Amino acid sequence: MTTVTFDFAKRLDQTAEDTEALLAKLLSDTLLPDEIARPKRLMDAMRYSSLGGGKRLRPFLVVESSAVFGVPREAALLAGAALECIHCYSLIHDDLPAMDNSDLRRGRPTLHKKTDDATAILAGDGLLTLAFDIITRDELHKDPTVRLLLTRALARASGLGGMVGGQILDLAGEGRFGDREPVDVARLQQMKTGALLRYGCIAGAILGQSTPGEYQALDDYGRALGEAFQIADDLLDVEGDAAALGKQTGQDAALGKTTFVTQLGIDGAKQRVRDLLARADSALSIFGAKGDVLRAAARFVAERNS
Repeated sequence: MTTVTFDFAKRLDQTAEDTEALLAKLLSDTLLPDEIARPKRLMDAMRYSSLGGGKRLRPFLVVESSAVFGVPREAALLAGAALECIHCYSLIHDDLPAMDNSDLRRGRPTLHKKTDDATAILAGDGLLTLAFDIITRDELHKDPTVRLLLTRALARASGLGGMVGGQILDLAGEGRFGDREPVDVARLQQMKTGALLRYGCIAGAILGQSTPGEYQALDDYGRALGEAFQIADDLLDVEGDAAALGKQTGQDAALGKTTFVTQLGIDGAKQRVRDLLARADSALSIFGAKGDVLRAAARFVAERNS
């Protein structure tokens, strides 16, 4: 194990631990100004789906892209927590019977199986709304323009031109609304999965008030990493172990999804990942050694087994 890889693993674990603690605090029963009540059933459901699991890759990308510019860790963690709330909400809704109809998530019953559909929908709504409460907080950055840019970018990554739009394209490709619609897999996954991962990278540039060239470098890196993540996910659904993944495998084939694997084949998909790693590495060249942890993150994404 190289020094960089070891450092990466340590940093990933530390960010996961710090994000867990921060989310627990944000999802406590303590009322904020202008809140009337935090209903127990809702809070328990939000905590169930947000705490106690996950690699916290998205907050890690925010923290490490911010570190390139010397952004205070506390501010980066707060932005990362907002992003993680969006991610967790999306998983709750994706698992619902009307969407992917999944029974397991991270080795546990999905929220609608643990509770019911209505509670799951509202818990997802609560996490989505909380994300925008967090990303606009004064302690994130003293400059309101920076907070505005972060908020707008998060809305666009998670909304109709990003994750939500990608999800409906995915469902249309399955034939949920009639005949199967043609799927541009690269565009679909750039929206559905890649947009939030890309945000994790450009958030550091926004917080760090980067130059246009530095922003573009992290944007290019984030796009390459997001596509590599999705291809790795598609490969795991075919070749992965359900116990290690904590969810069912073979879901894509069962739902008739068009994926990178169905379009490129297993060997072609693996070659595409190698090409994307080279692209990510090239994008980070502007940062020199400061980009080493992000380089390791791209390799982690491509080589993960869960």
